Amino acid sequence: MSTSIAQTAVVDPRARIGTNVRIGHFCVIGPDASIGDNTRIEDHVVISGICSLGEDNHVFQGCVIGGHPQDTSYKNTPTRVEIGHGNTMRENCTVNRGTDKEEGVTRIGDNNFLMTGTHVAHDCTLGDRIVIANNGMLGGHVHIANDVTLAGGVGVHHFASIGQLSFVSSMSRVLHDVPPYMIVDGQPSKPRAVNAIGLKRHDYPEDDIKVLTRAYRLLYRSRVGVETAREELMNRGPIRPVLKHLFDSIDQSSDGRHGRGRDRRRKAA
Repeated sequence: MSTSIAQTAVVDPRARIGTNVRIGHFCVIGPDASIGDNTRIEDHVVISGICSLGEDNHVFQGCVIGGHPQDTSYKNTPTRVEIGHGNTMRENCTVNRGTDKEEGVTRIGDNNFLMTGTHVAHDCTLGDRIVIANNGMLGGHVHIANDVTLAGGVGVHHFASIGQLSFVSSMSRVLHDVPPYMIVDGQPSKPRAVNAIGLKRHDYPEDDIKVLTRAYRLLYRSRVGVETAREELMNRGPIRPVLKHLFDSIDQSSDGRHGRGRDRRRKAA
């Protein structure tokens, strides 16, 4: 099928547009944009700056992708946005391009679902199969691992990292790194339980869920401390990969500032 561009859309002739792309009315596509095959851009979307979208994406009305980062130190350097394949961005999402403080890029992986009003700030890195519900707000330099769910109205502090298969409850205020496999909730958010339902849906074995539950009780209920919990769990037998991943994440968080492991980069800059 051929590409379809509405008559009222403004598409710079230097933009790279794939096959079977649909661009709706009153869209503005800049000269450094690249849009992959089978991507659908609904009405009133703006794609600016150095911005690439992969194949099979669906961008709904009012989204702005590749706008200047909301960082007062930004000096109009040629930073960019990179978006993978199969993503859905509902109405009025915003994705800002990177700054020159890290790699100069804001990245979104594959098969993510960003609901209405989601804001992805400069230098964020999102993995695959992430769901961010309405009005999710990511500060700059946030990293989100694969298979994470953020419920509605979640705010994430800059430089925070959110671990694989975690679930952040609605209206939570995420000031610190979120450990993988956990459900967190509150203002500020704290681990409340193991994300057992998410683990089951992703076919994790029951033994993984049991050992993570034991770790959760030691770390966040009994509060025996990381090293005591690690030692007790190691004495029960070989450390399962999910448990090693959990403790590696906790160790990284403790190396940073204010419970954010990646905040040490800013400290060293």
